[in-house]
Amino acid sequence: MKNIYLNIYKPNSINLKKAKKNVEDNNIIGLPTETVYGLAGNAYSDKSVKKIFDLKKRPAINPLIVHFKNLTNLKKDAICNDSFIKLYKVLCPGPITFILKKNTKSKISKIATAGKQTIAVRIPKHKTARKLLKMLNFPLAAPSANISSKLSPTCANDVVDEFGSKIKFILDGGQCKIGLESTIIDLTNKPTILRQGIITIEEIHKILKKKIIVNKKPKTIKSPGQLKLHYSPGIPILMNKKYPKKDGAFITFGKNFKGAKNHYNLSKNDNLKEAANNLYKTMRKIKKRNFKSIAVCKIPDLGIGRAINDRLRKASYKWTV
Repeated sequence: MKNIYLNIYKPNSINLKKAKKNVEDNNIIGLPTETVYGLAGNAYSDKSVKKIFDLKKRPAINPLIVHFKNLTNLKKDAICNDSFIKLYKVLCPGPITFILKKNTKSKISKIATAGKQTIAVRIPKHKTARKLLKMLNFPLAAPSANISSKLSPTCANDVVDEFGSKIKFILDGGQCKIGLESTIIDLTNKPTILRQGIITIEEIHKILKKKIIVNKKPKTIKSPGQLKLHYSPGIPILMNKKYPKKDGAFITFGKNFKGAKNHYNLSKNDNLKEAANNLYKTMRKIKKRNFKSIAVCKIPDLGIGRAINDRLRKASYKWTV
């Protein structure tokens, strides 16, 4: 299909060099990762990080995830403890973010960490993100490429839909393989899940061989995904329903649901990984078709299903309080 968007670029060597020049000049670019697309800028630059917050209309208390090319560079800005090293060896690069104590010599912008002594770090797996990071002398602050509290983008066109011409340069890495944001685990004390994702509690427990806490009601914001309203398509989300409202769409899961015009099945094969990948794509499609609400059938609350339900609960918050 012909690219009709003038700010979307194929990630070839020429355009990667252009992307490098953009972020070195403190510009913000659209960057694919295996989870969702991000708004990427120089994590050492206050100017770049402030641009990210302004574009996203993001609260200053909500820190950003910083993306590194390798462990050596990560150690320059974060203190790596035993639990981190164990998880890193098995899960990195990949869709997991770690909250670590910030190195006293860290150059990371204090705006990116919301002035905290902790830092959210990740080593992404997506080949385009990794190629760009290897070309740079600094890590990238890269939150999801959406207006704060809205749906995360899972393809380059979604970024354009969200920001139009405000983002001048977007690398097109195709459809995100995972389609949900990374799992976030706080390792500054007892291992605590701050945001559930494709890497499950069970996987982490198997590696660390210790109790994993899930923080469902945070008293302080230590990472993205902890605000009450998040991942919203801008219309009411109604969870655990058996049918939709008259003017609404119905998100279903599994082979027991028969297709109707307003029915959207996340996975006819009862596959939670497939359902997670389809969640944001489906909600965007429904929003564009002008439905007034979204009813969602009961999604199994286990494994990856916990991450899906977490996103749905956050998206429905405005209409359930």
